Amino acid sequence: MIEGLDKVLETHGQRGLAELRGLLRDLLGGREAEGCLIEEQTLQPRALRVFRLHFLINGQTRKVIVKRLKPEIGRRSELIEKRWLPAVGMSANGPSLLGRVVEPGGNCVWHVYDDLGPFELDVNRFDRESVGAATKLIARLHMQFARHPLLGEVRLHGCDLGIHFYDANVRDATYALEACQASPQQTPVLNHLLQRLSKLRKELPQRAQALKAWGGPETLLHGDLWSINVFVIPTAPGLHVRLIDWDHASVGPASYDLSTFLLRLPSQERSWVLAVYREEMSRAGWCLPRAPGLNLLFETAEYARLANRIIWPAIALVQDRAPWAWESLAEVDQWFDDFENLGPVLPCETEMLDAKP
Repeated sequence: MIEGLDKVLETHGQRGLAELRGLLRDLLGGREAEGCLIEEQTLQPRALRVFRLHFLINGQTRKVIVKRLKPEIGRRSELIEKRWLPAVGMSANGPSLLGRVVEPGGNCVWHVYDDLGPFELDVNRFDRESVGAATKLIARLHMQFARHPLLGEVRLHGCDLGIHFYDANVRDATYALEACQASPQQTPVLNHLLQRLSKLRKELPQRAQALKAWGGPETLLHGDLWSINVFVIPTAPGLHVRLIDWDHASVGPASYDLSTFLLRLPSQERSWVLAVYREEMSRAGWCLPRAPGLNLLFETAEYARLANRIIWPAIALVQDRAPWAWESLAEVDQWFDDFENLGPVLPCETEMLDAKP
């Protein structure tokens, strides 16, 4: 008997807990296992969907991560683990999925993963050996999946993060904002965001041309390459890299992933990281554009992500008159300012947007 297992997550009002607890019991040794739940930790307090559970089982500690997902996202993550990464010999570089169970109503799915330990990539204490290992793994992922026959399947279950992602997000954000009714106090934020989106729509042809010329072949994208999703684990043979949280896995240009990764690193280290990535890509015959061209691609990816963040609070305003949504829109407006004030992702001479690729 595992004491406390029947109380796992009971204070959070989650669906499918009986099924999750049954899966955990099986994974921890079945009905013959003896032990107890030591600690329950919420890893995403706002969303309440990712938790770390610490057990003592038959005298040994065991930590697992449990994650509640929408069924379609759960399916995508399972394909990463069971089909897509194995297709290119990278099974050991993804998350360690132990099991999954569907909530009886089909509204969500629970995944249980091995806890990989305290080995998230720490960008505040920059270690070139760890970051270099992670960068090489990311380059390998992009090379292995370039023009891969499974990309059609990835696109079906994920999405396209190329220029269509930019175009669609800018348009959808504009539609939603134009339908918002603002008070005099809220009007400046609304108008400022609409001005930003108008400018981005006008820039679409130049950005599309640059992506076509410099973006390289389509590949599998992690889609959310923050450092917290990169684990660099010391092992006897050397550092081993795993990428977790593939909720946004999709198809698109490698620059989408690379921009996310670089933007979370110290600015003074980005050129070095890019040099590592560039060297790895050259082994496959890829020739990356110079820094000005890359900066334009990185900027396009970040603006697409920022436009996407406008859509959901704007819809909440139109449909539900949600009071929190104005604060969220003001936050996104500030993110635009922050990104533009930081200057280019890579240090280089200023490039005009209308420069020809």
